[in-house]
Amino acid sequence: MASDRRPDHAFSPIAATLSLLLPGLGHLYRRRPRQALQVFLVIAGLLAATVILGRAQDRAAEIFAFMLIVLPVWVVQGYDAYLPAPQTGSGLLRTLKVSWQRGHDVRYLGGLFLLSAFMDAYIILANPSYALSVFCTKPEGLLGMLAKAQSPTLHTLIGYGFLRLRRWSLLLYLAYAGFGLTNAVVNTACFGVGRIRTVLIVTLTIFTAYVLWRRDAFRLDPLSPHPGRALPPSPSPLPQRGRGLE
Repeated sequence: MASDRRPDHAFSPIAATLSLLLPGLGHLYRRRPRQALQVFLVIAGLLAATVILGRAQDRAAEIFAFMLIVLPVWVVQGYDAYLPAPQTGSGLLRTLKVSWQRGHDVRYLGGLFLLSAFMDAYIILANPSYALSVFCTKPEGLLGMLAKAQSPTLHTLIGYGFLRLRRWSLLLYLAYAGFGLTNAVVNTACFGVGRIRTVLIVTLTIFTAYVLWRRDAFRLDPLSPHPGRALPPSPSPLPQRGRGLE
């Protein structure tokens, strides 16, 4: 029977993949039509809002809103489709609790850092004459190349460490954030207030505050059978699985 082929009490990579391709599709596959419609409408509304923001401001604001608002919701609904449905209560609330306990929010930030590393590398290769401002100077030659290369290199290391919840990546990020904030403030004093530097200062401050707030997540063991130690209370506990990166 069809119900035997895709039971709603099991983990479903297929449902997760479908929901990542089209929000709500995985829930529909899992026979949760009401939740599928809700997910689709919410993400469609958020996408429309980002497009309106982009037209009112610029493309950069649209991309920024998509990365920090729409994409996390998109990923969470895919994870929700992957997890077994709870017997009672809100499946989304359960999913958010599990994600929090297992440090998936930190892993998401790690993914953003890896994406940022790729974009940084592309910009450097596409614009070889671009000079990075470092404490009111624009180094050239070998020093300038090293100054530009540090951004994708650090972003890659931090992204990998965040994905693996490594403690060293927290320390590396704090050093990176301290340097970035100091450099941005000094450059603002030298070159005046600029939108990019202002956005960098505000964003880096918020990110750093969040990472410090979530510093305990870096103590989790991502290879343990039960990441996050105890799962949040639920009327329908999740089945236990192997190496625990669910």
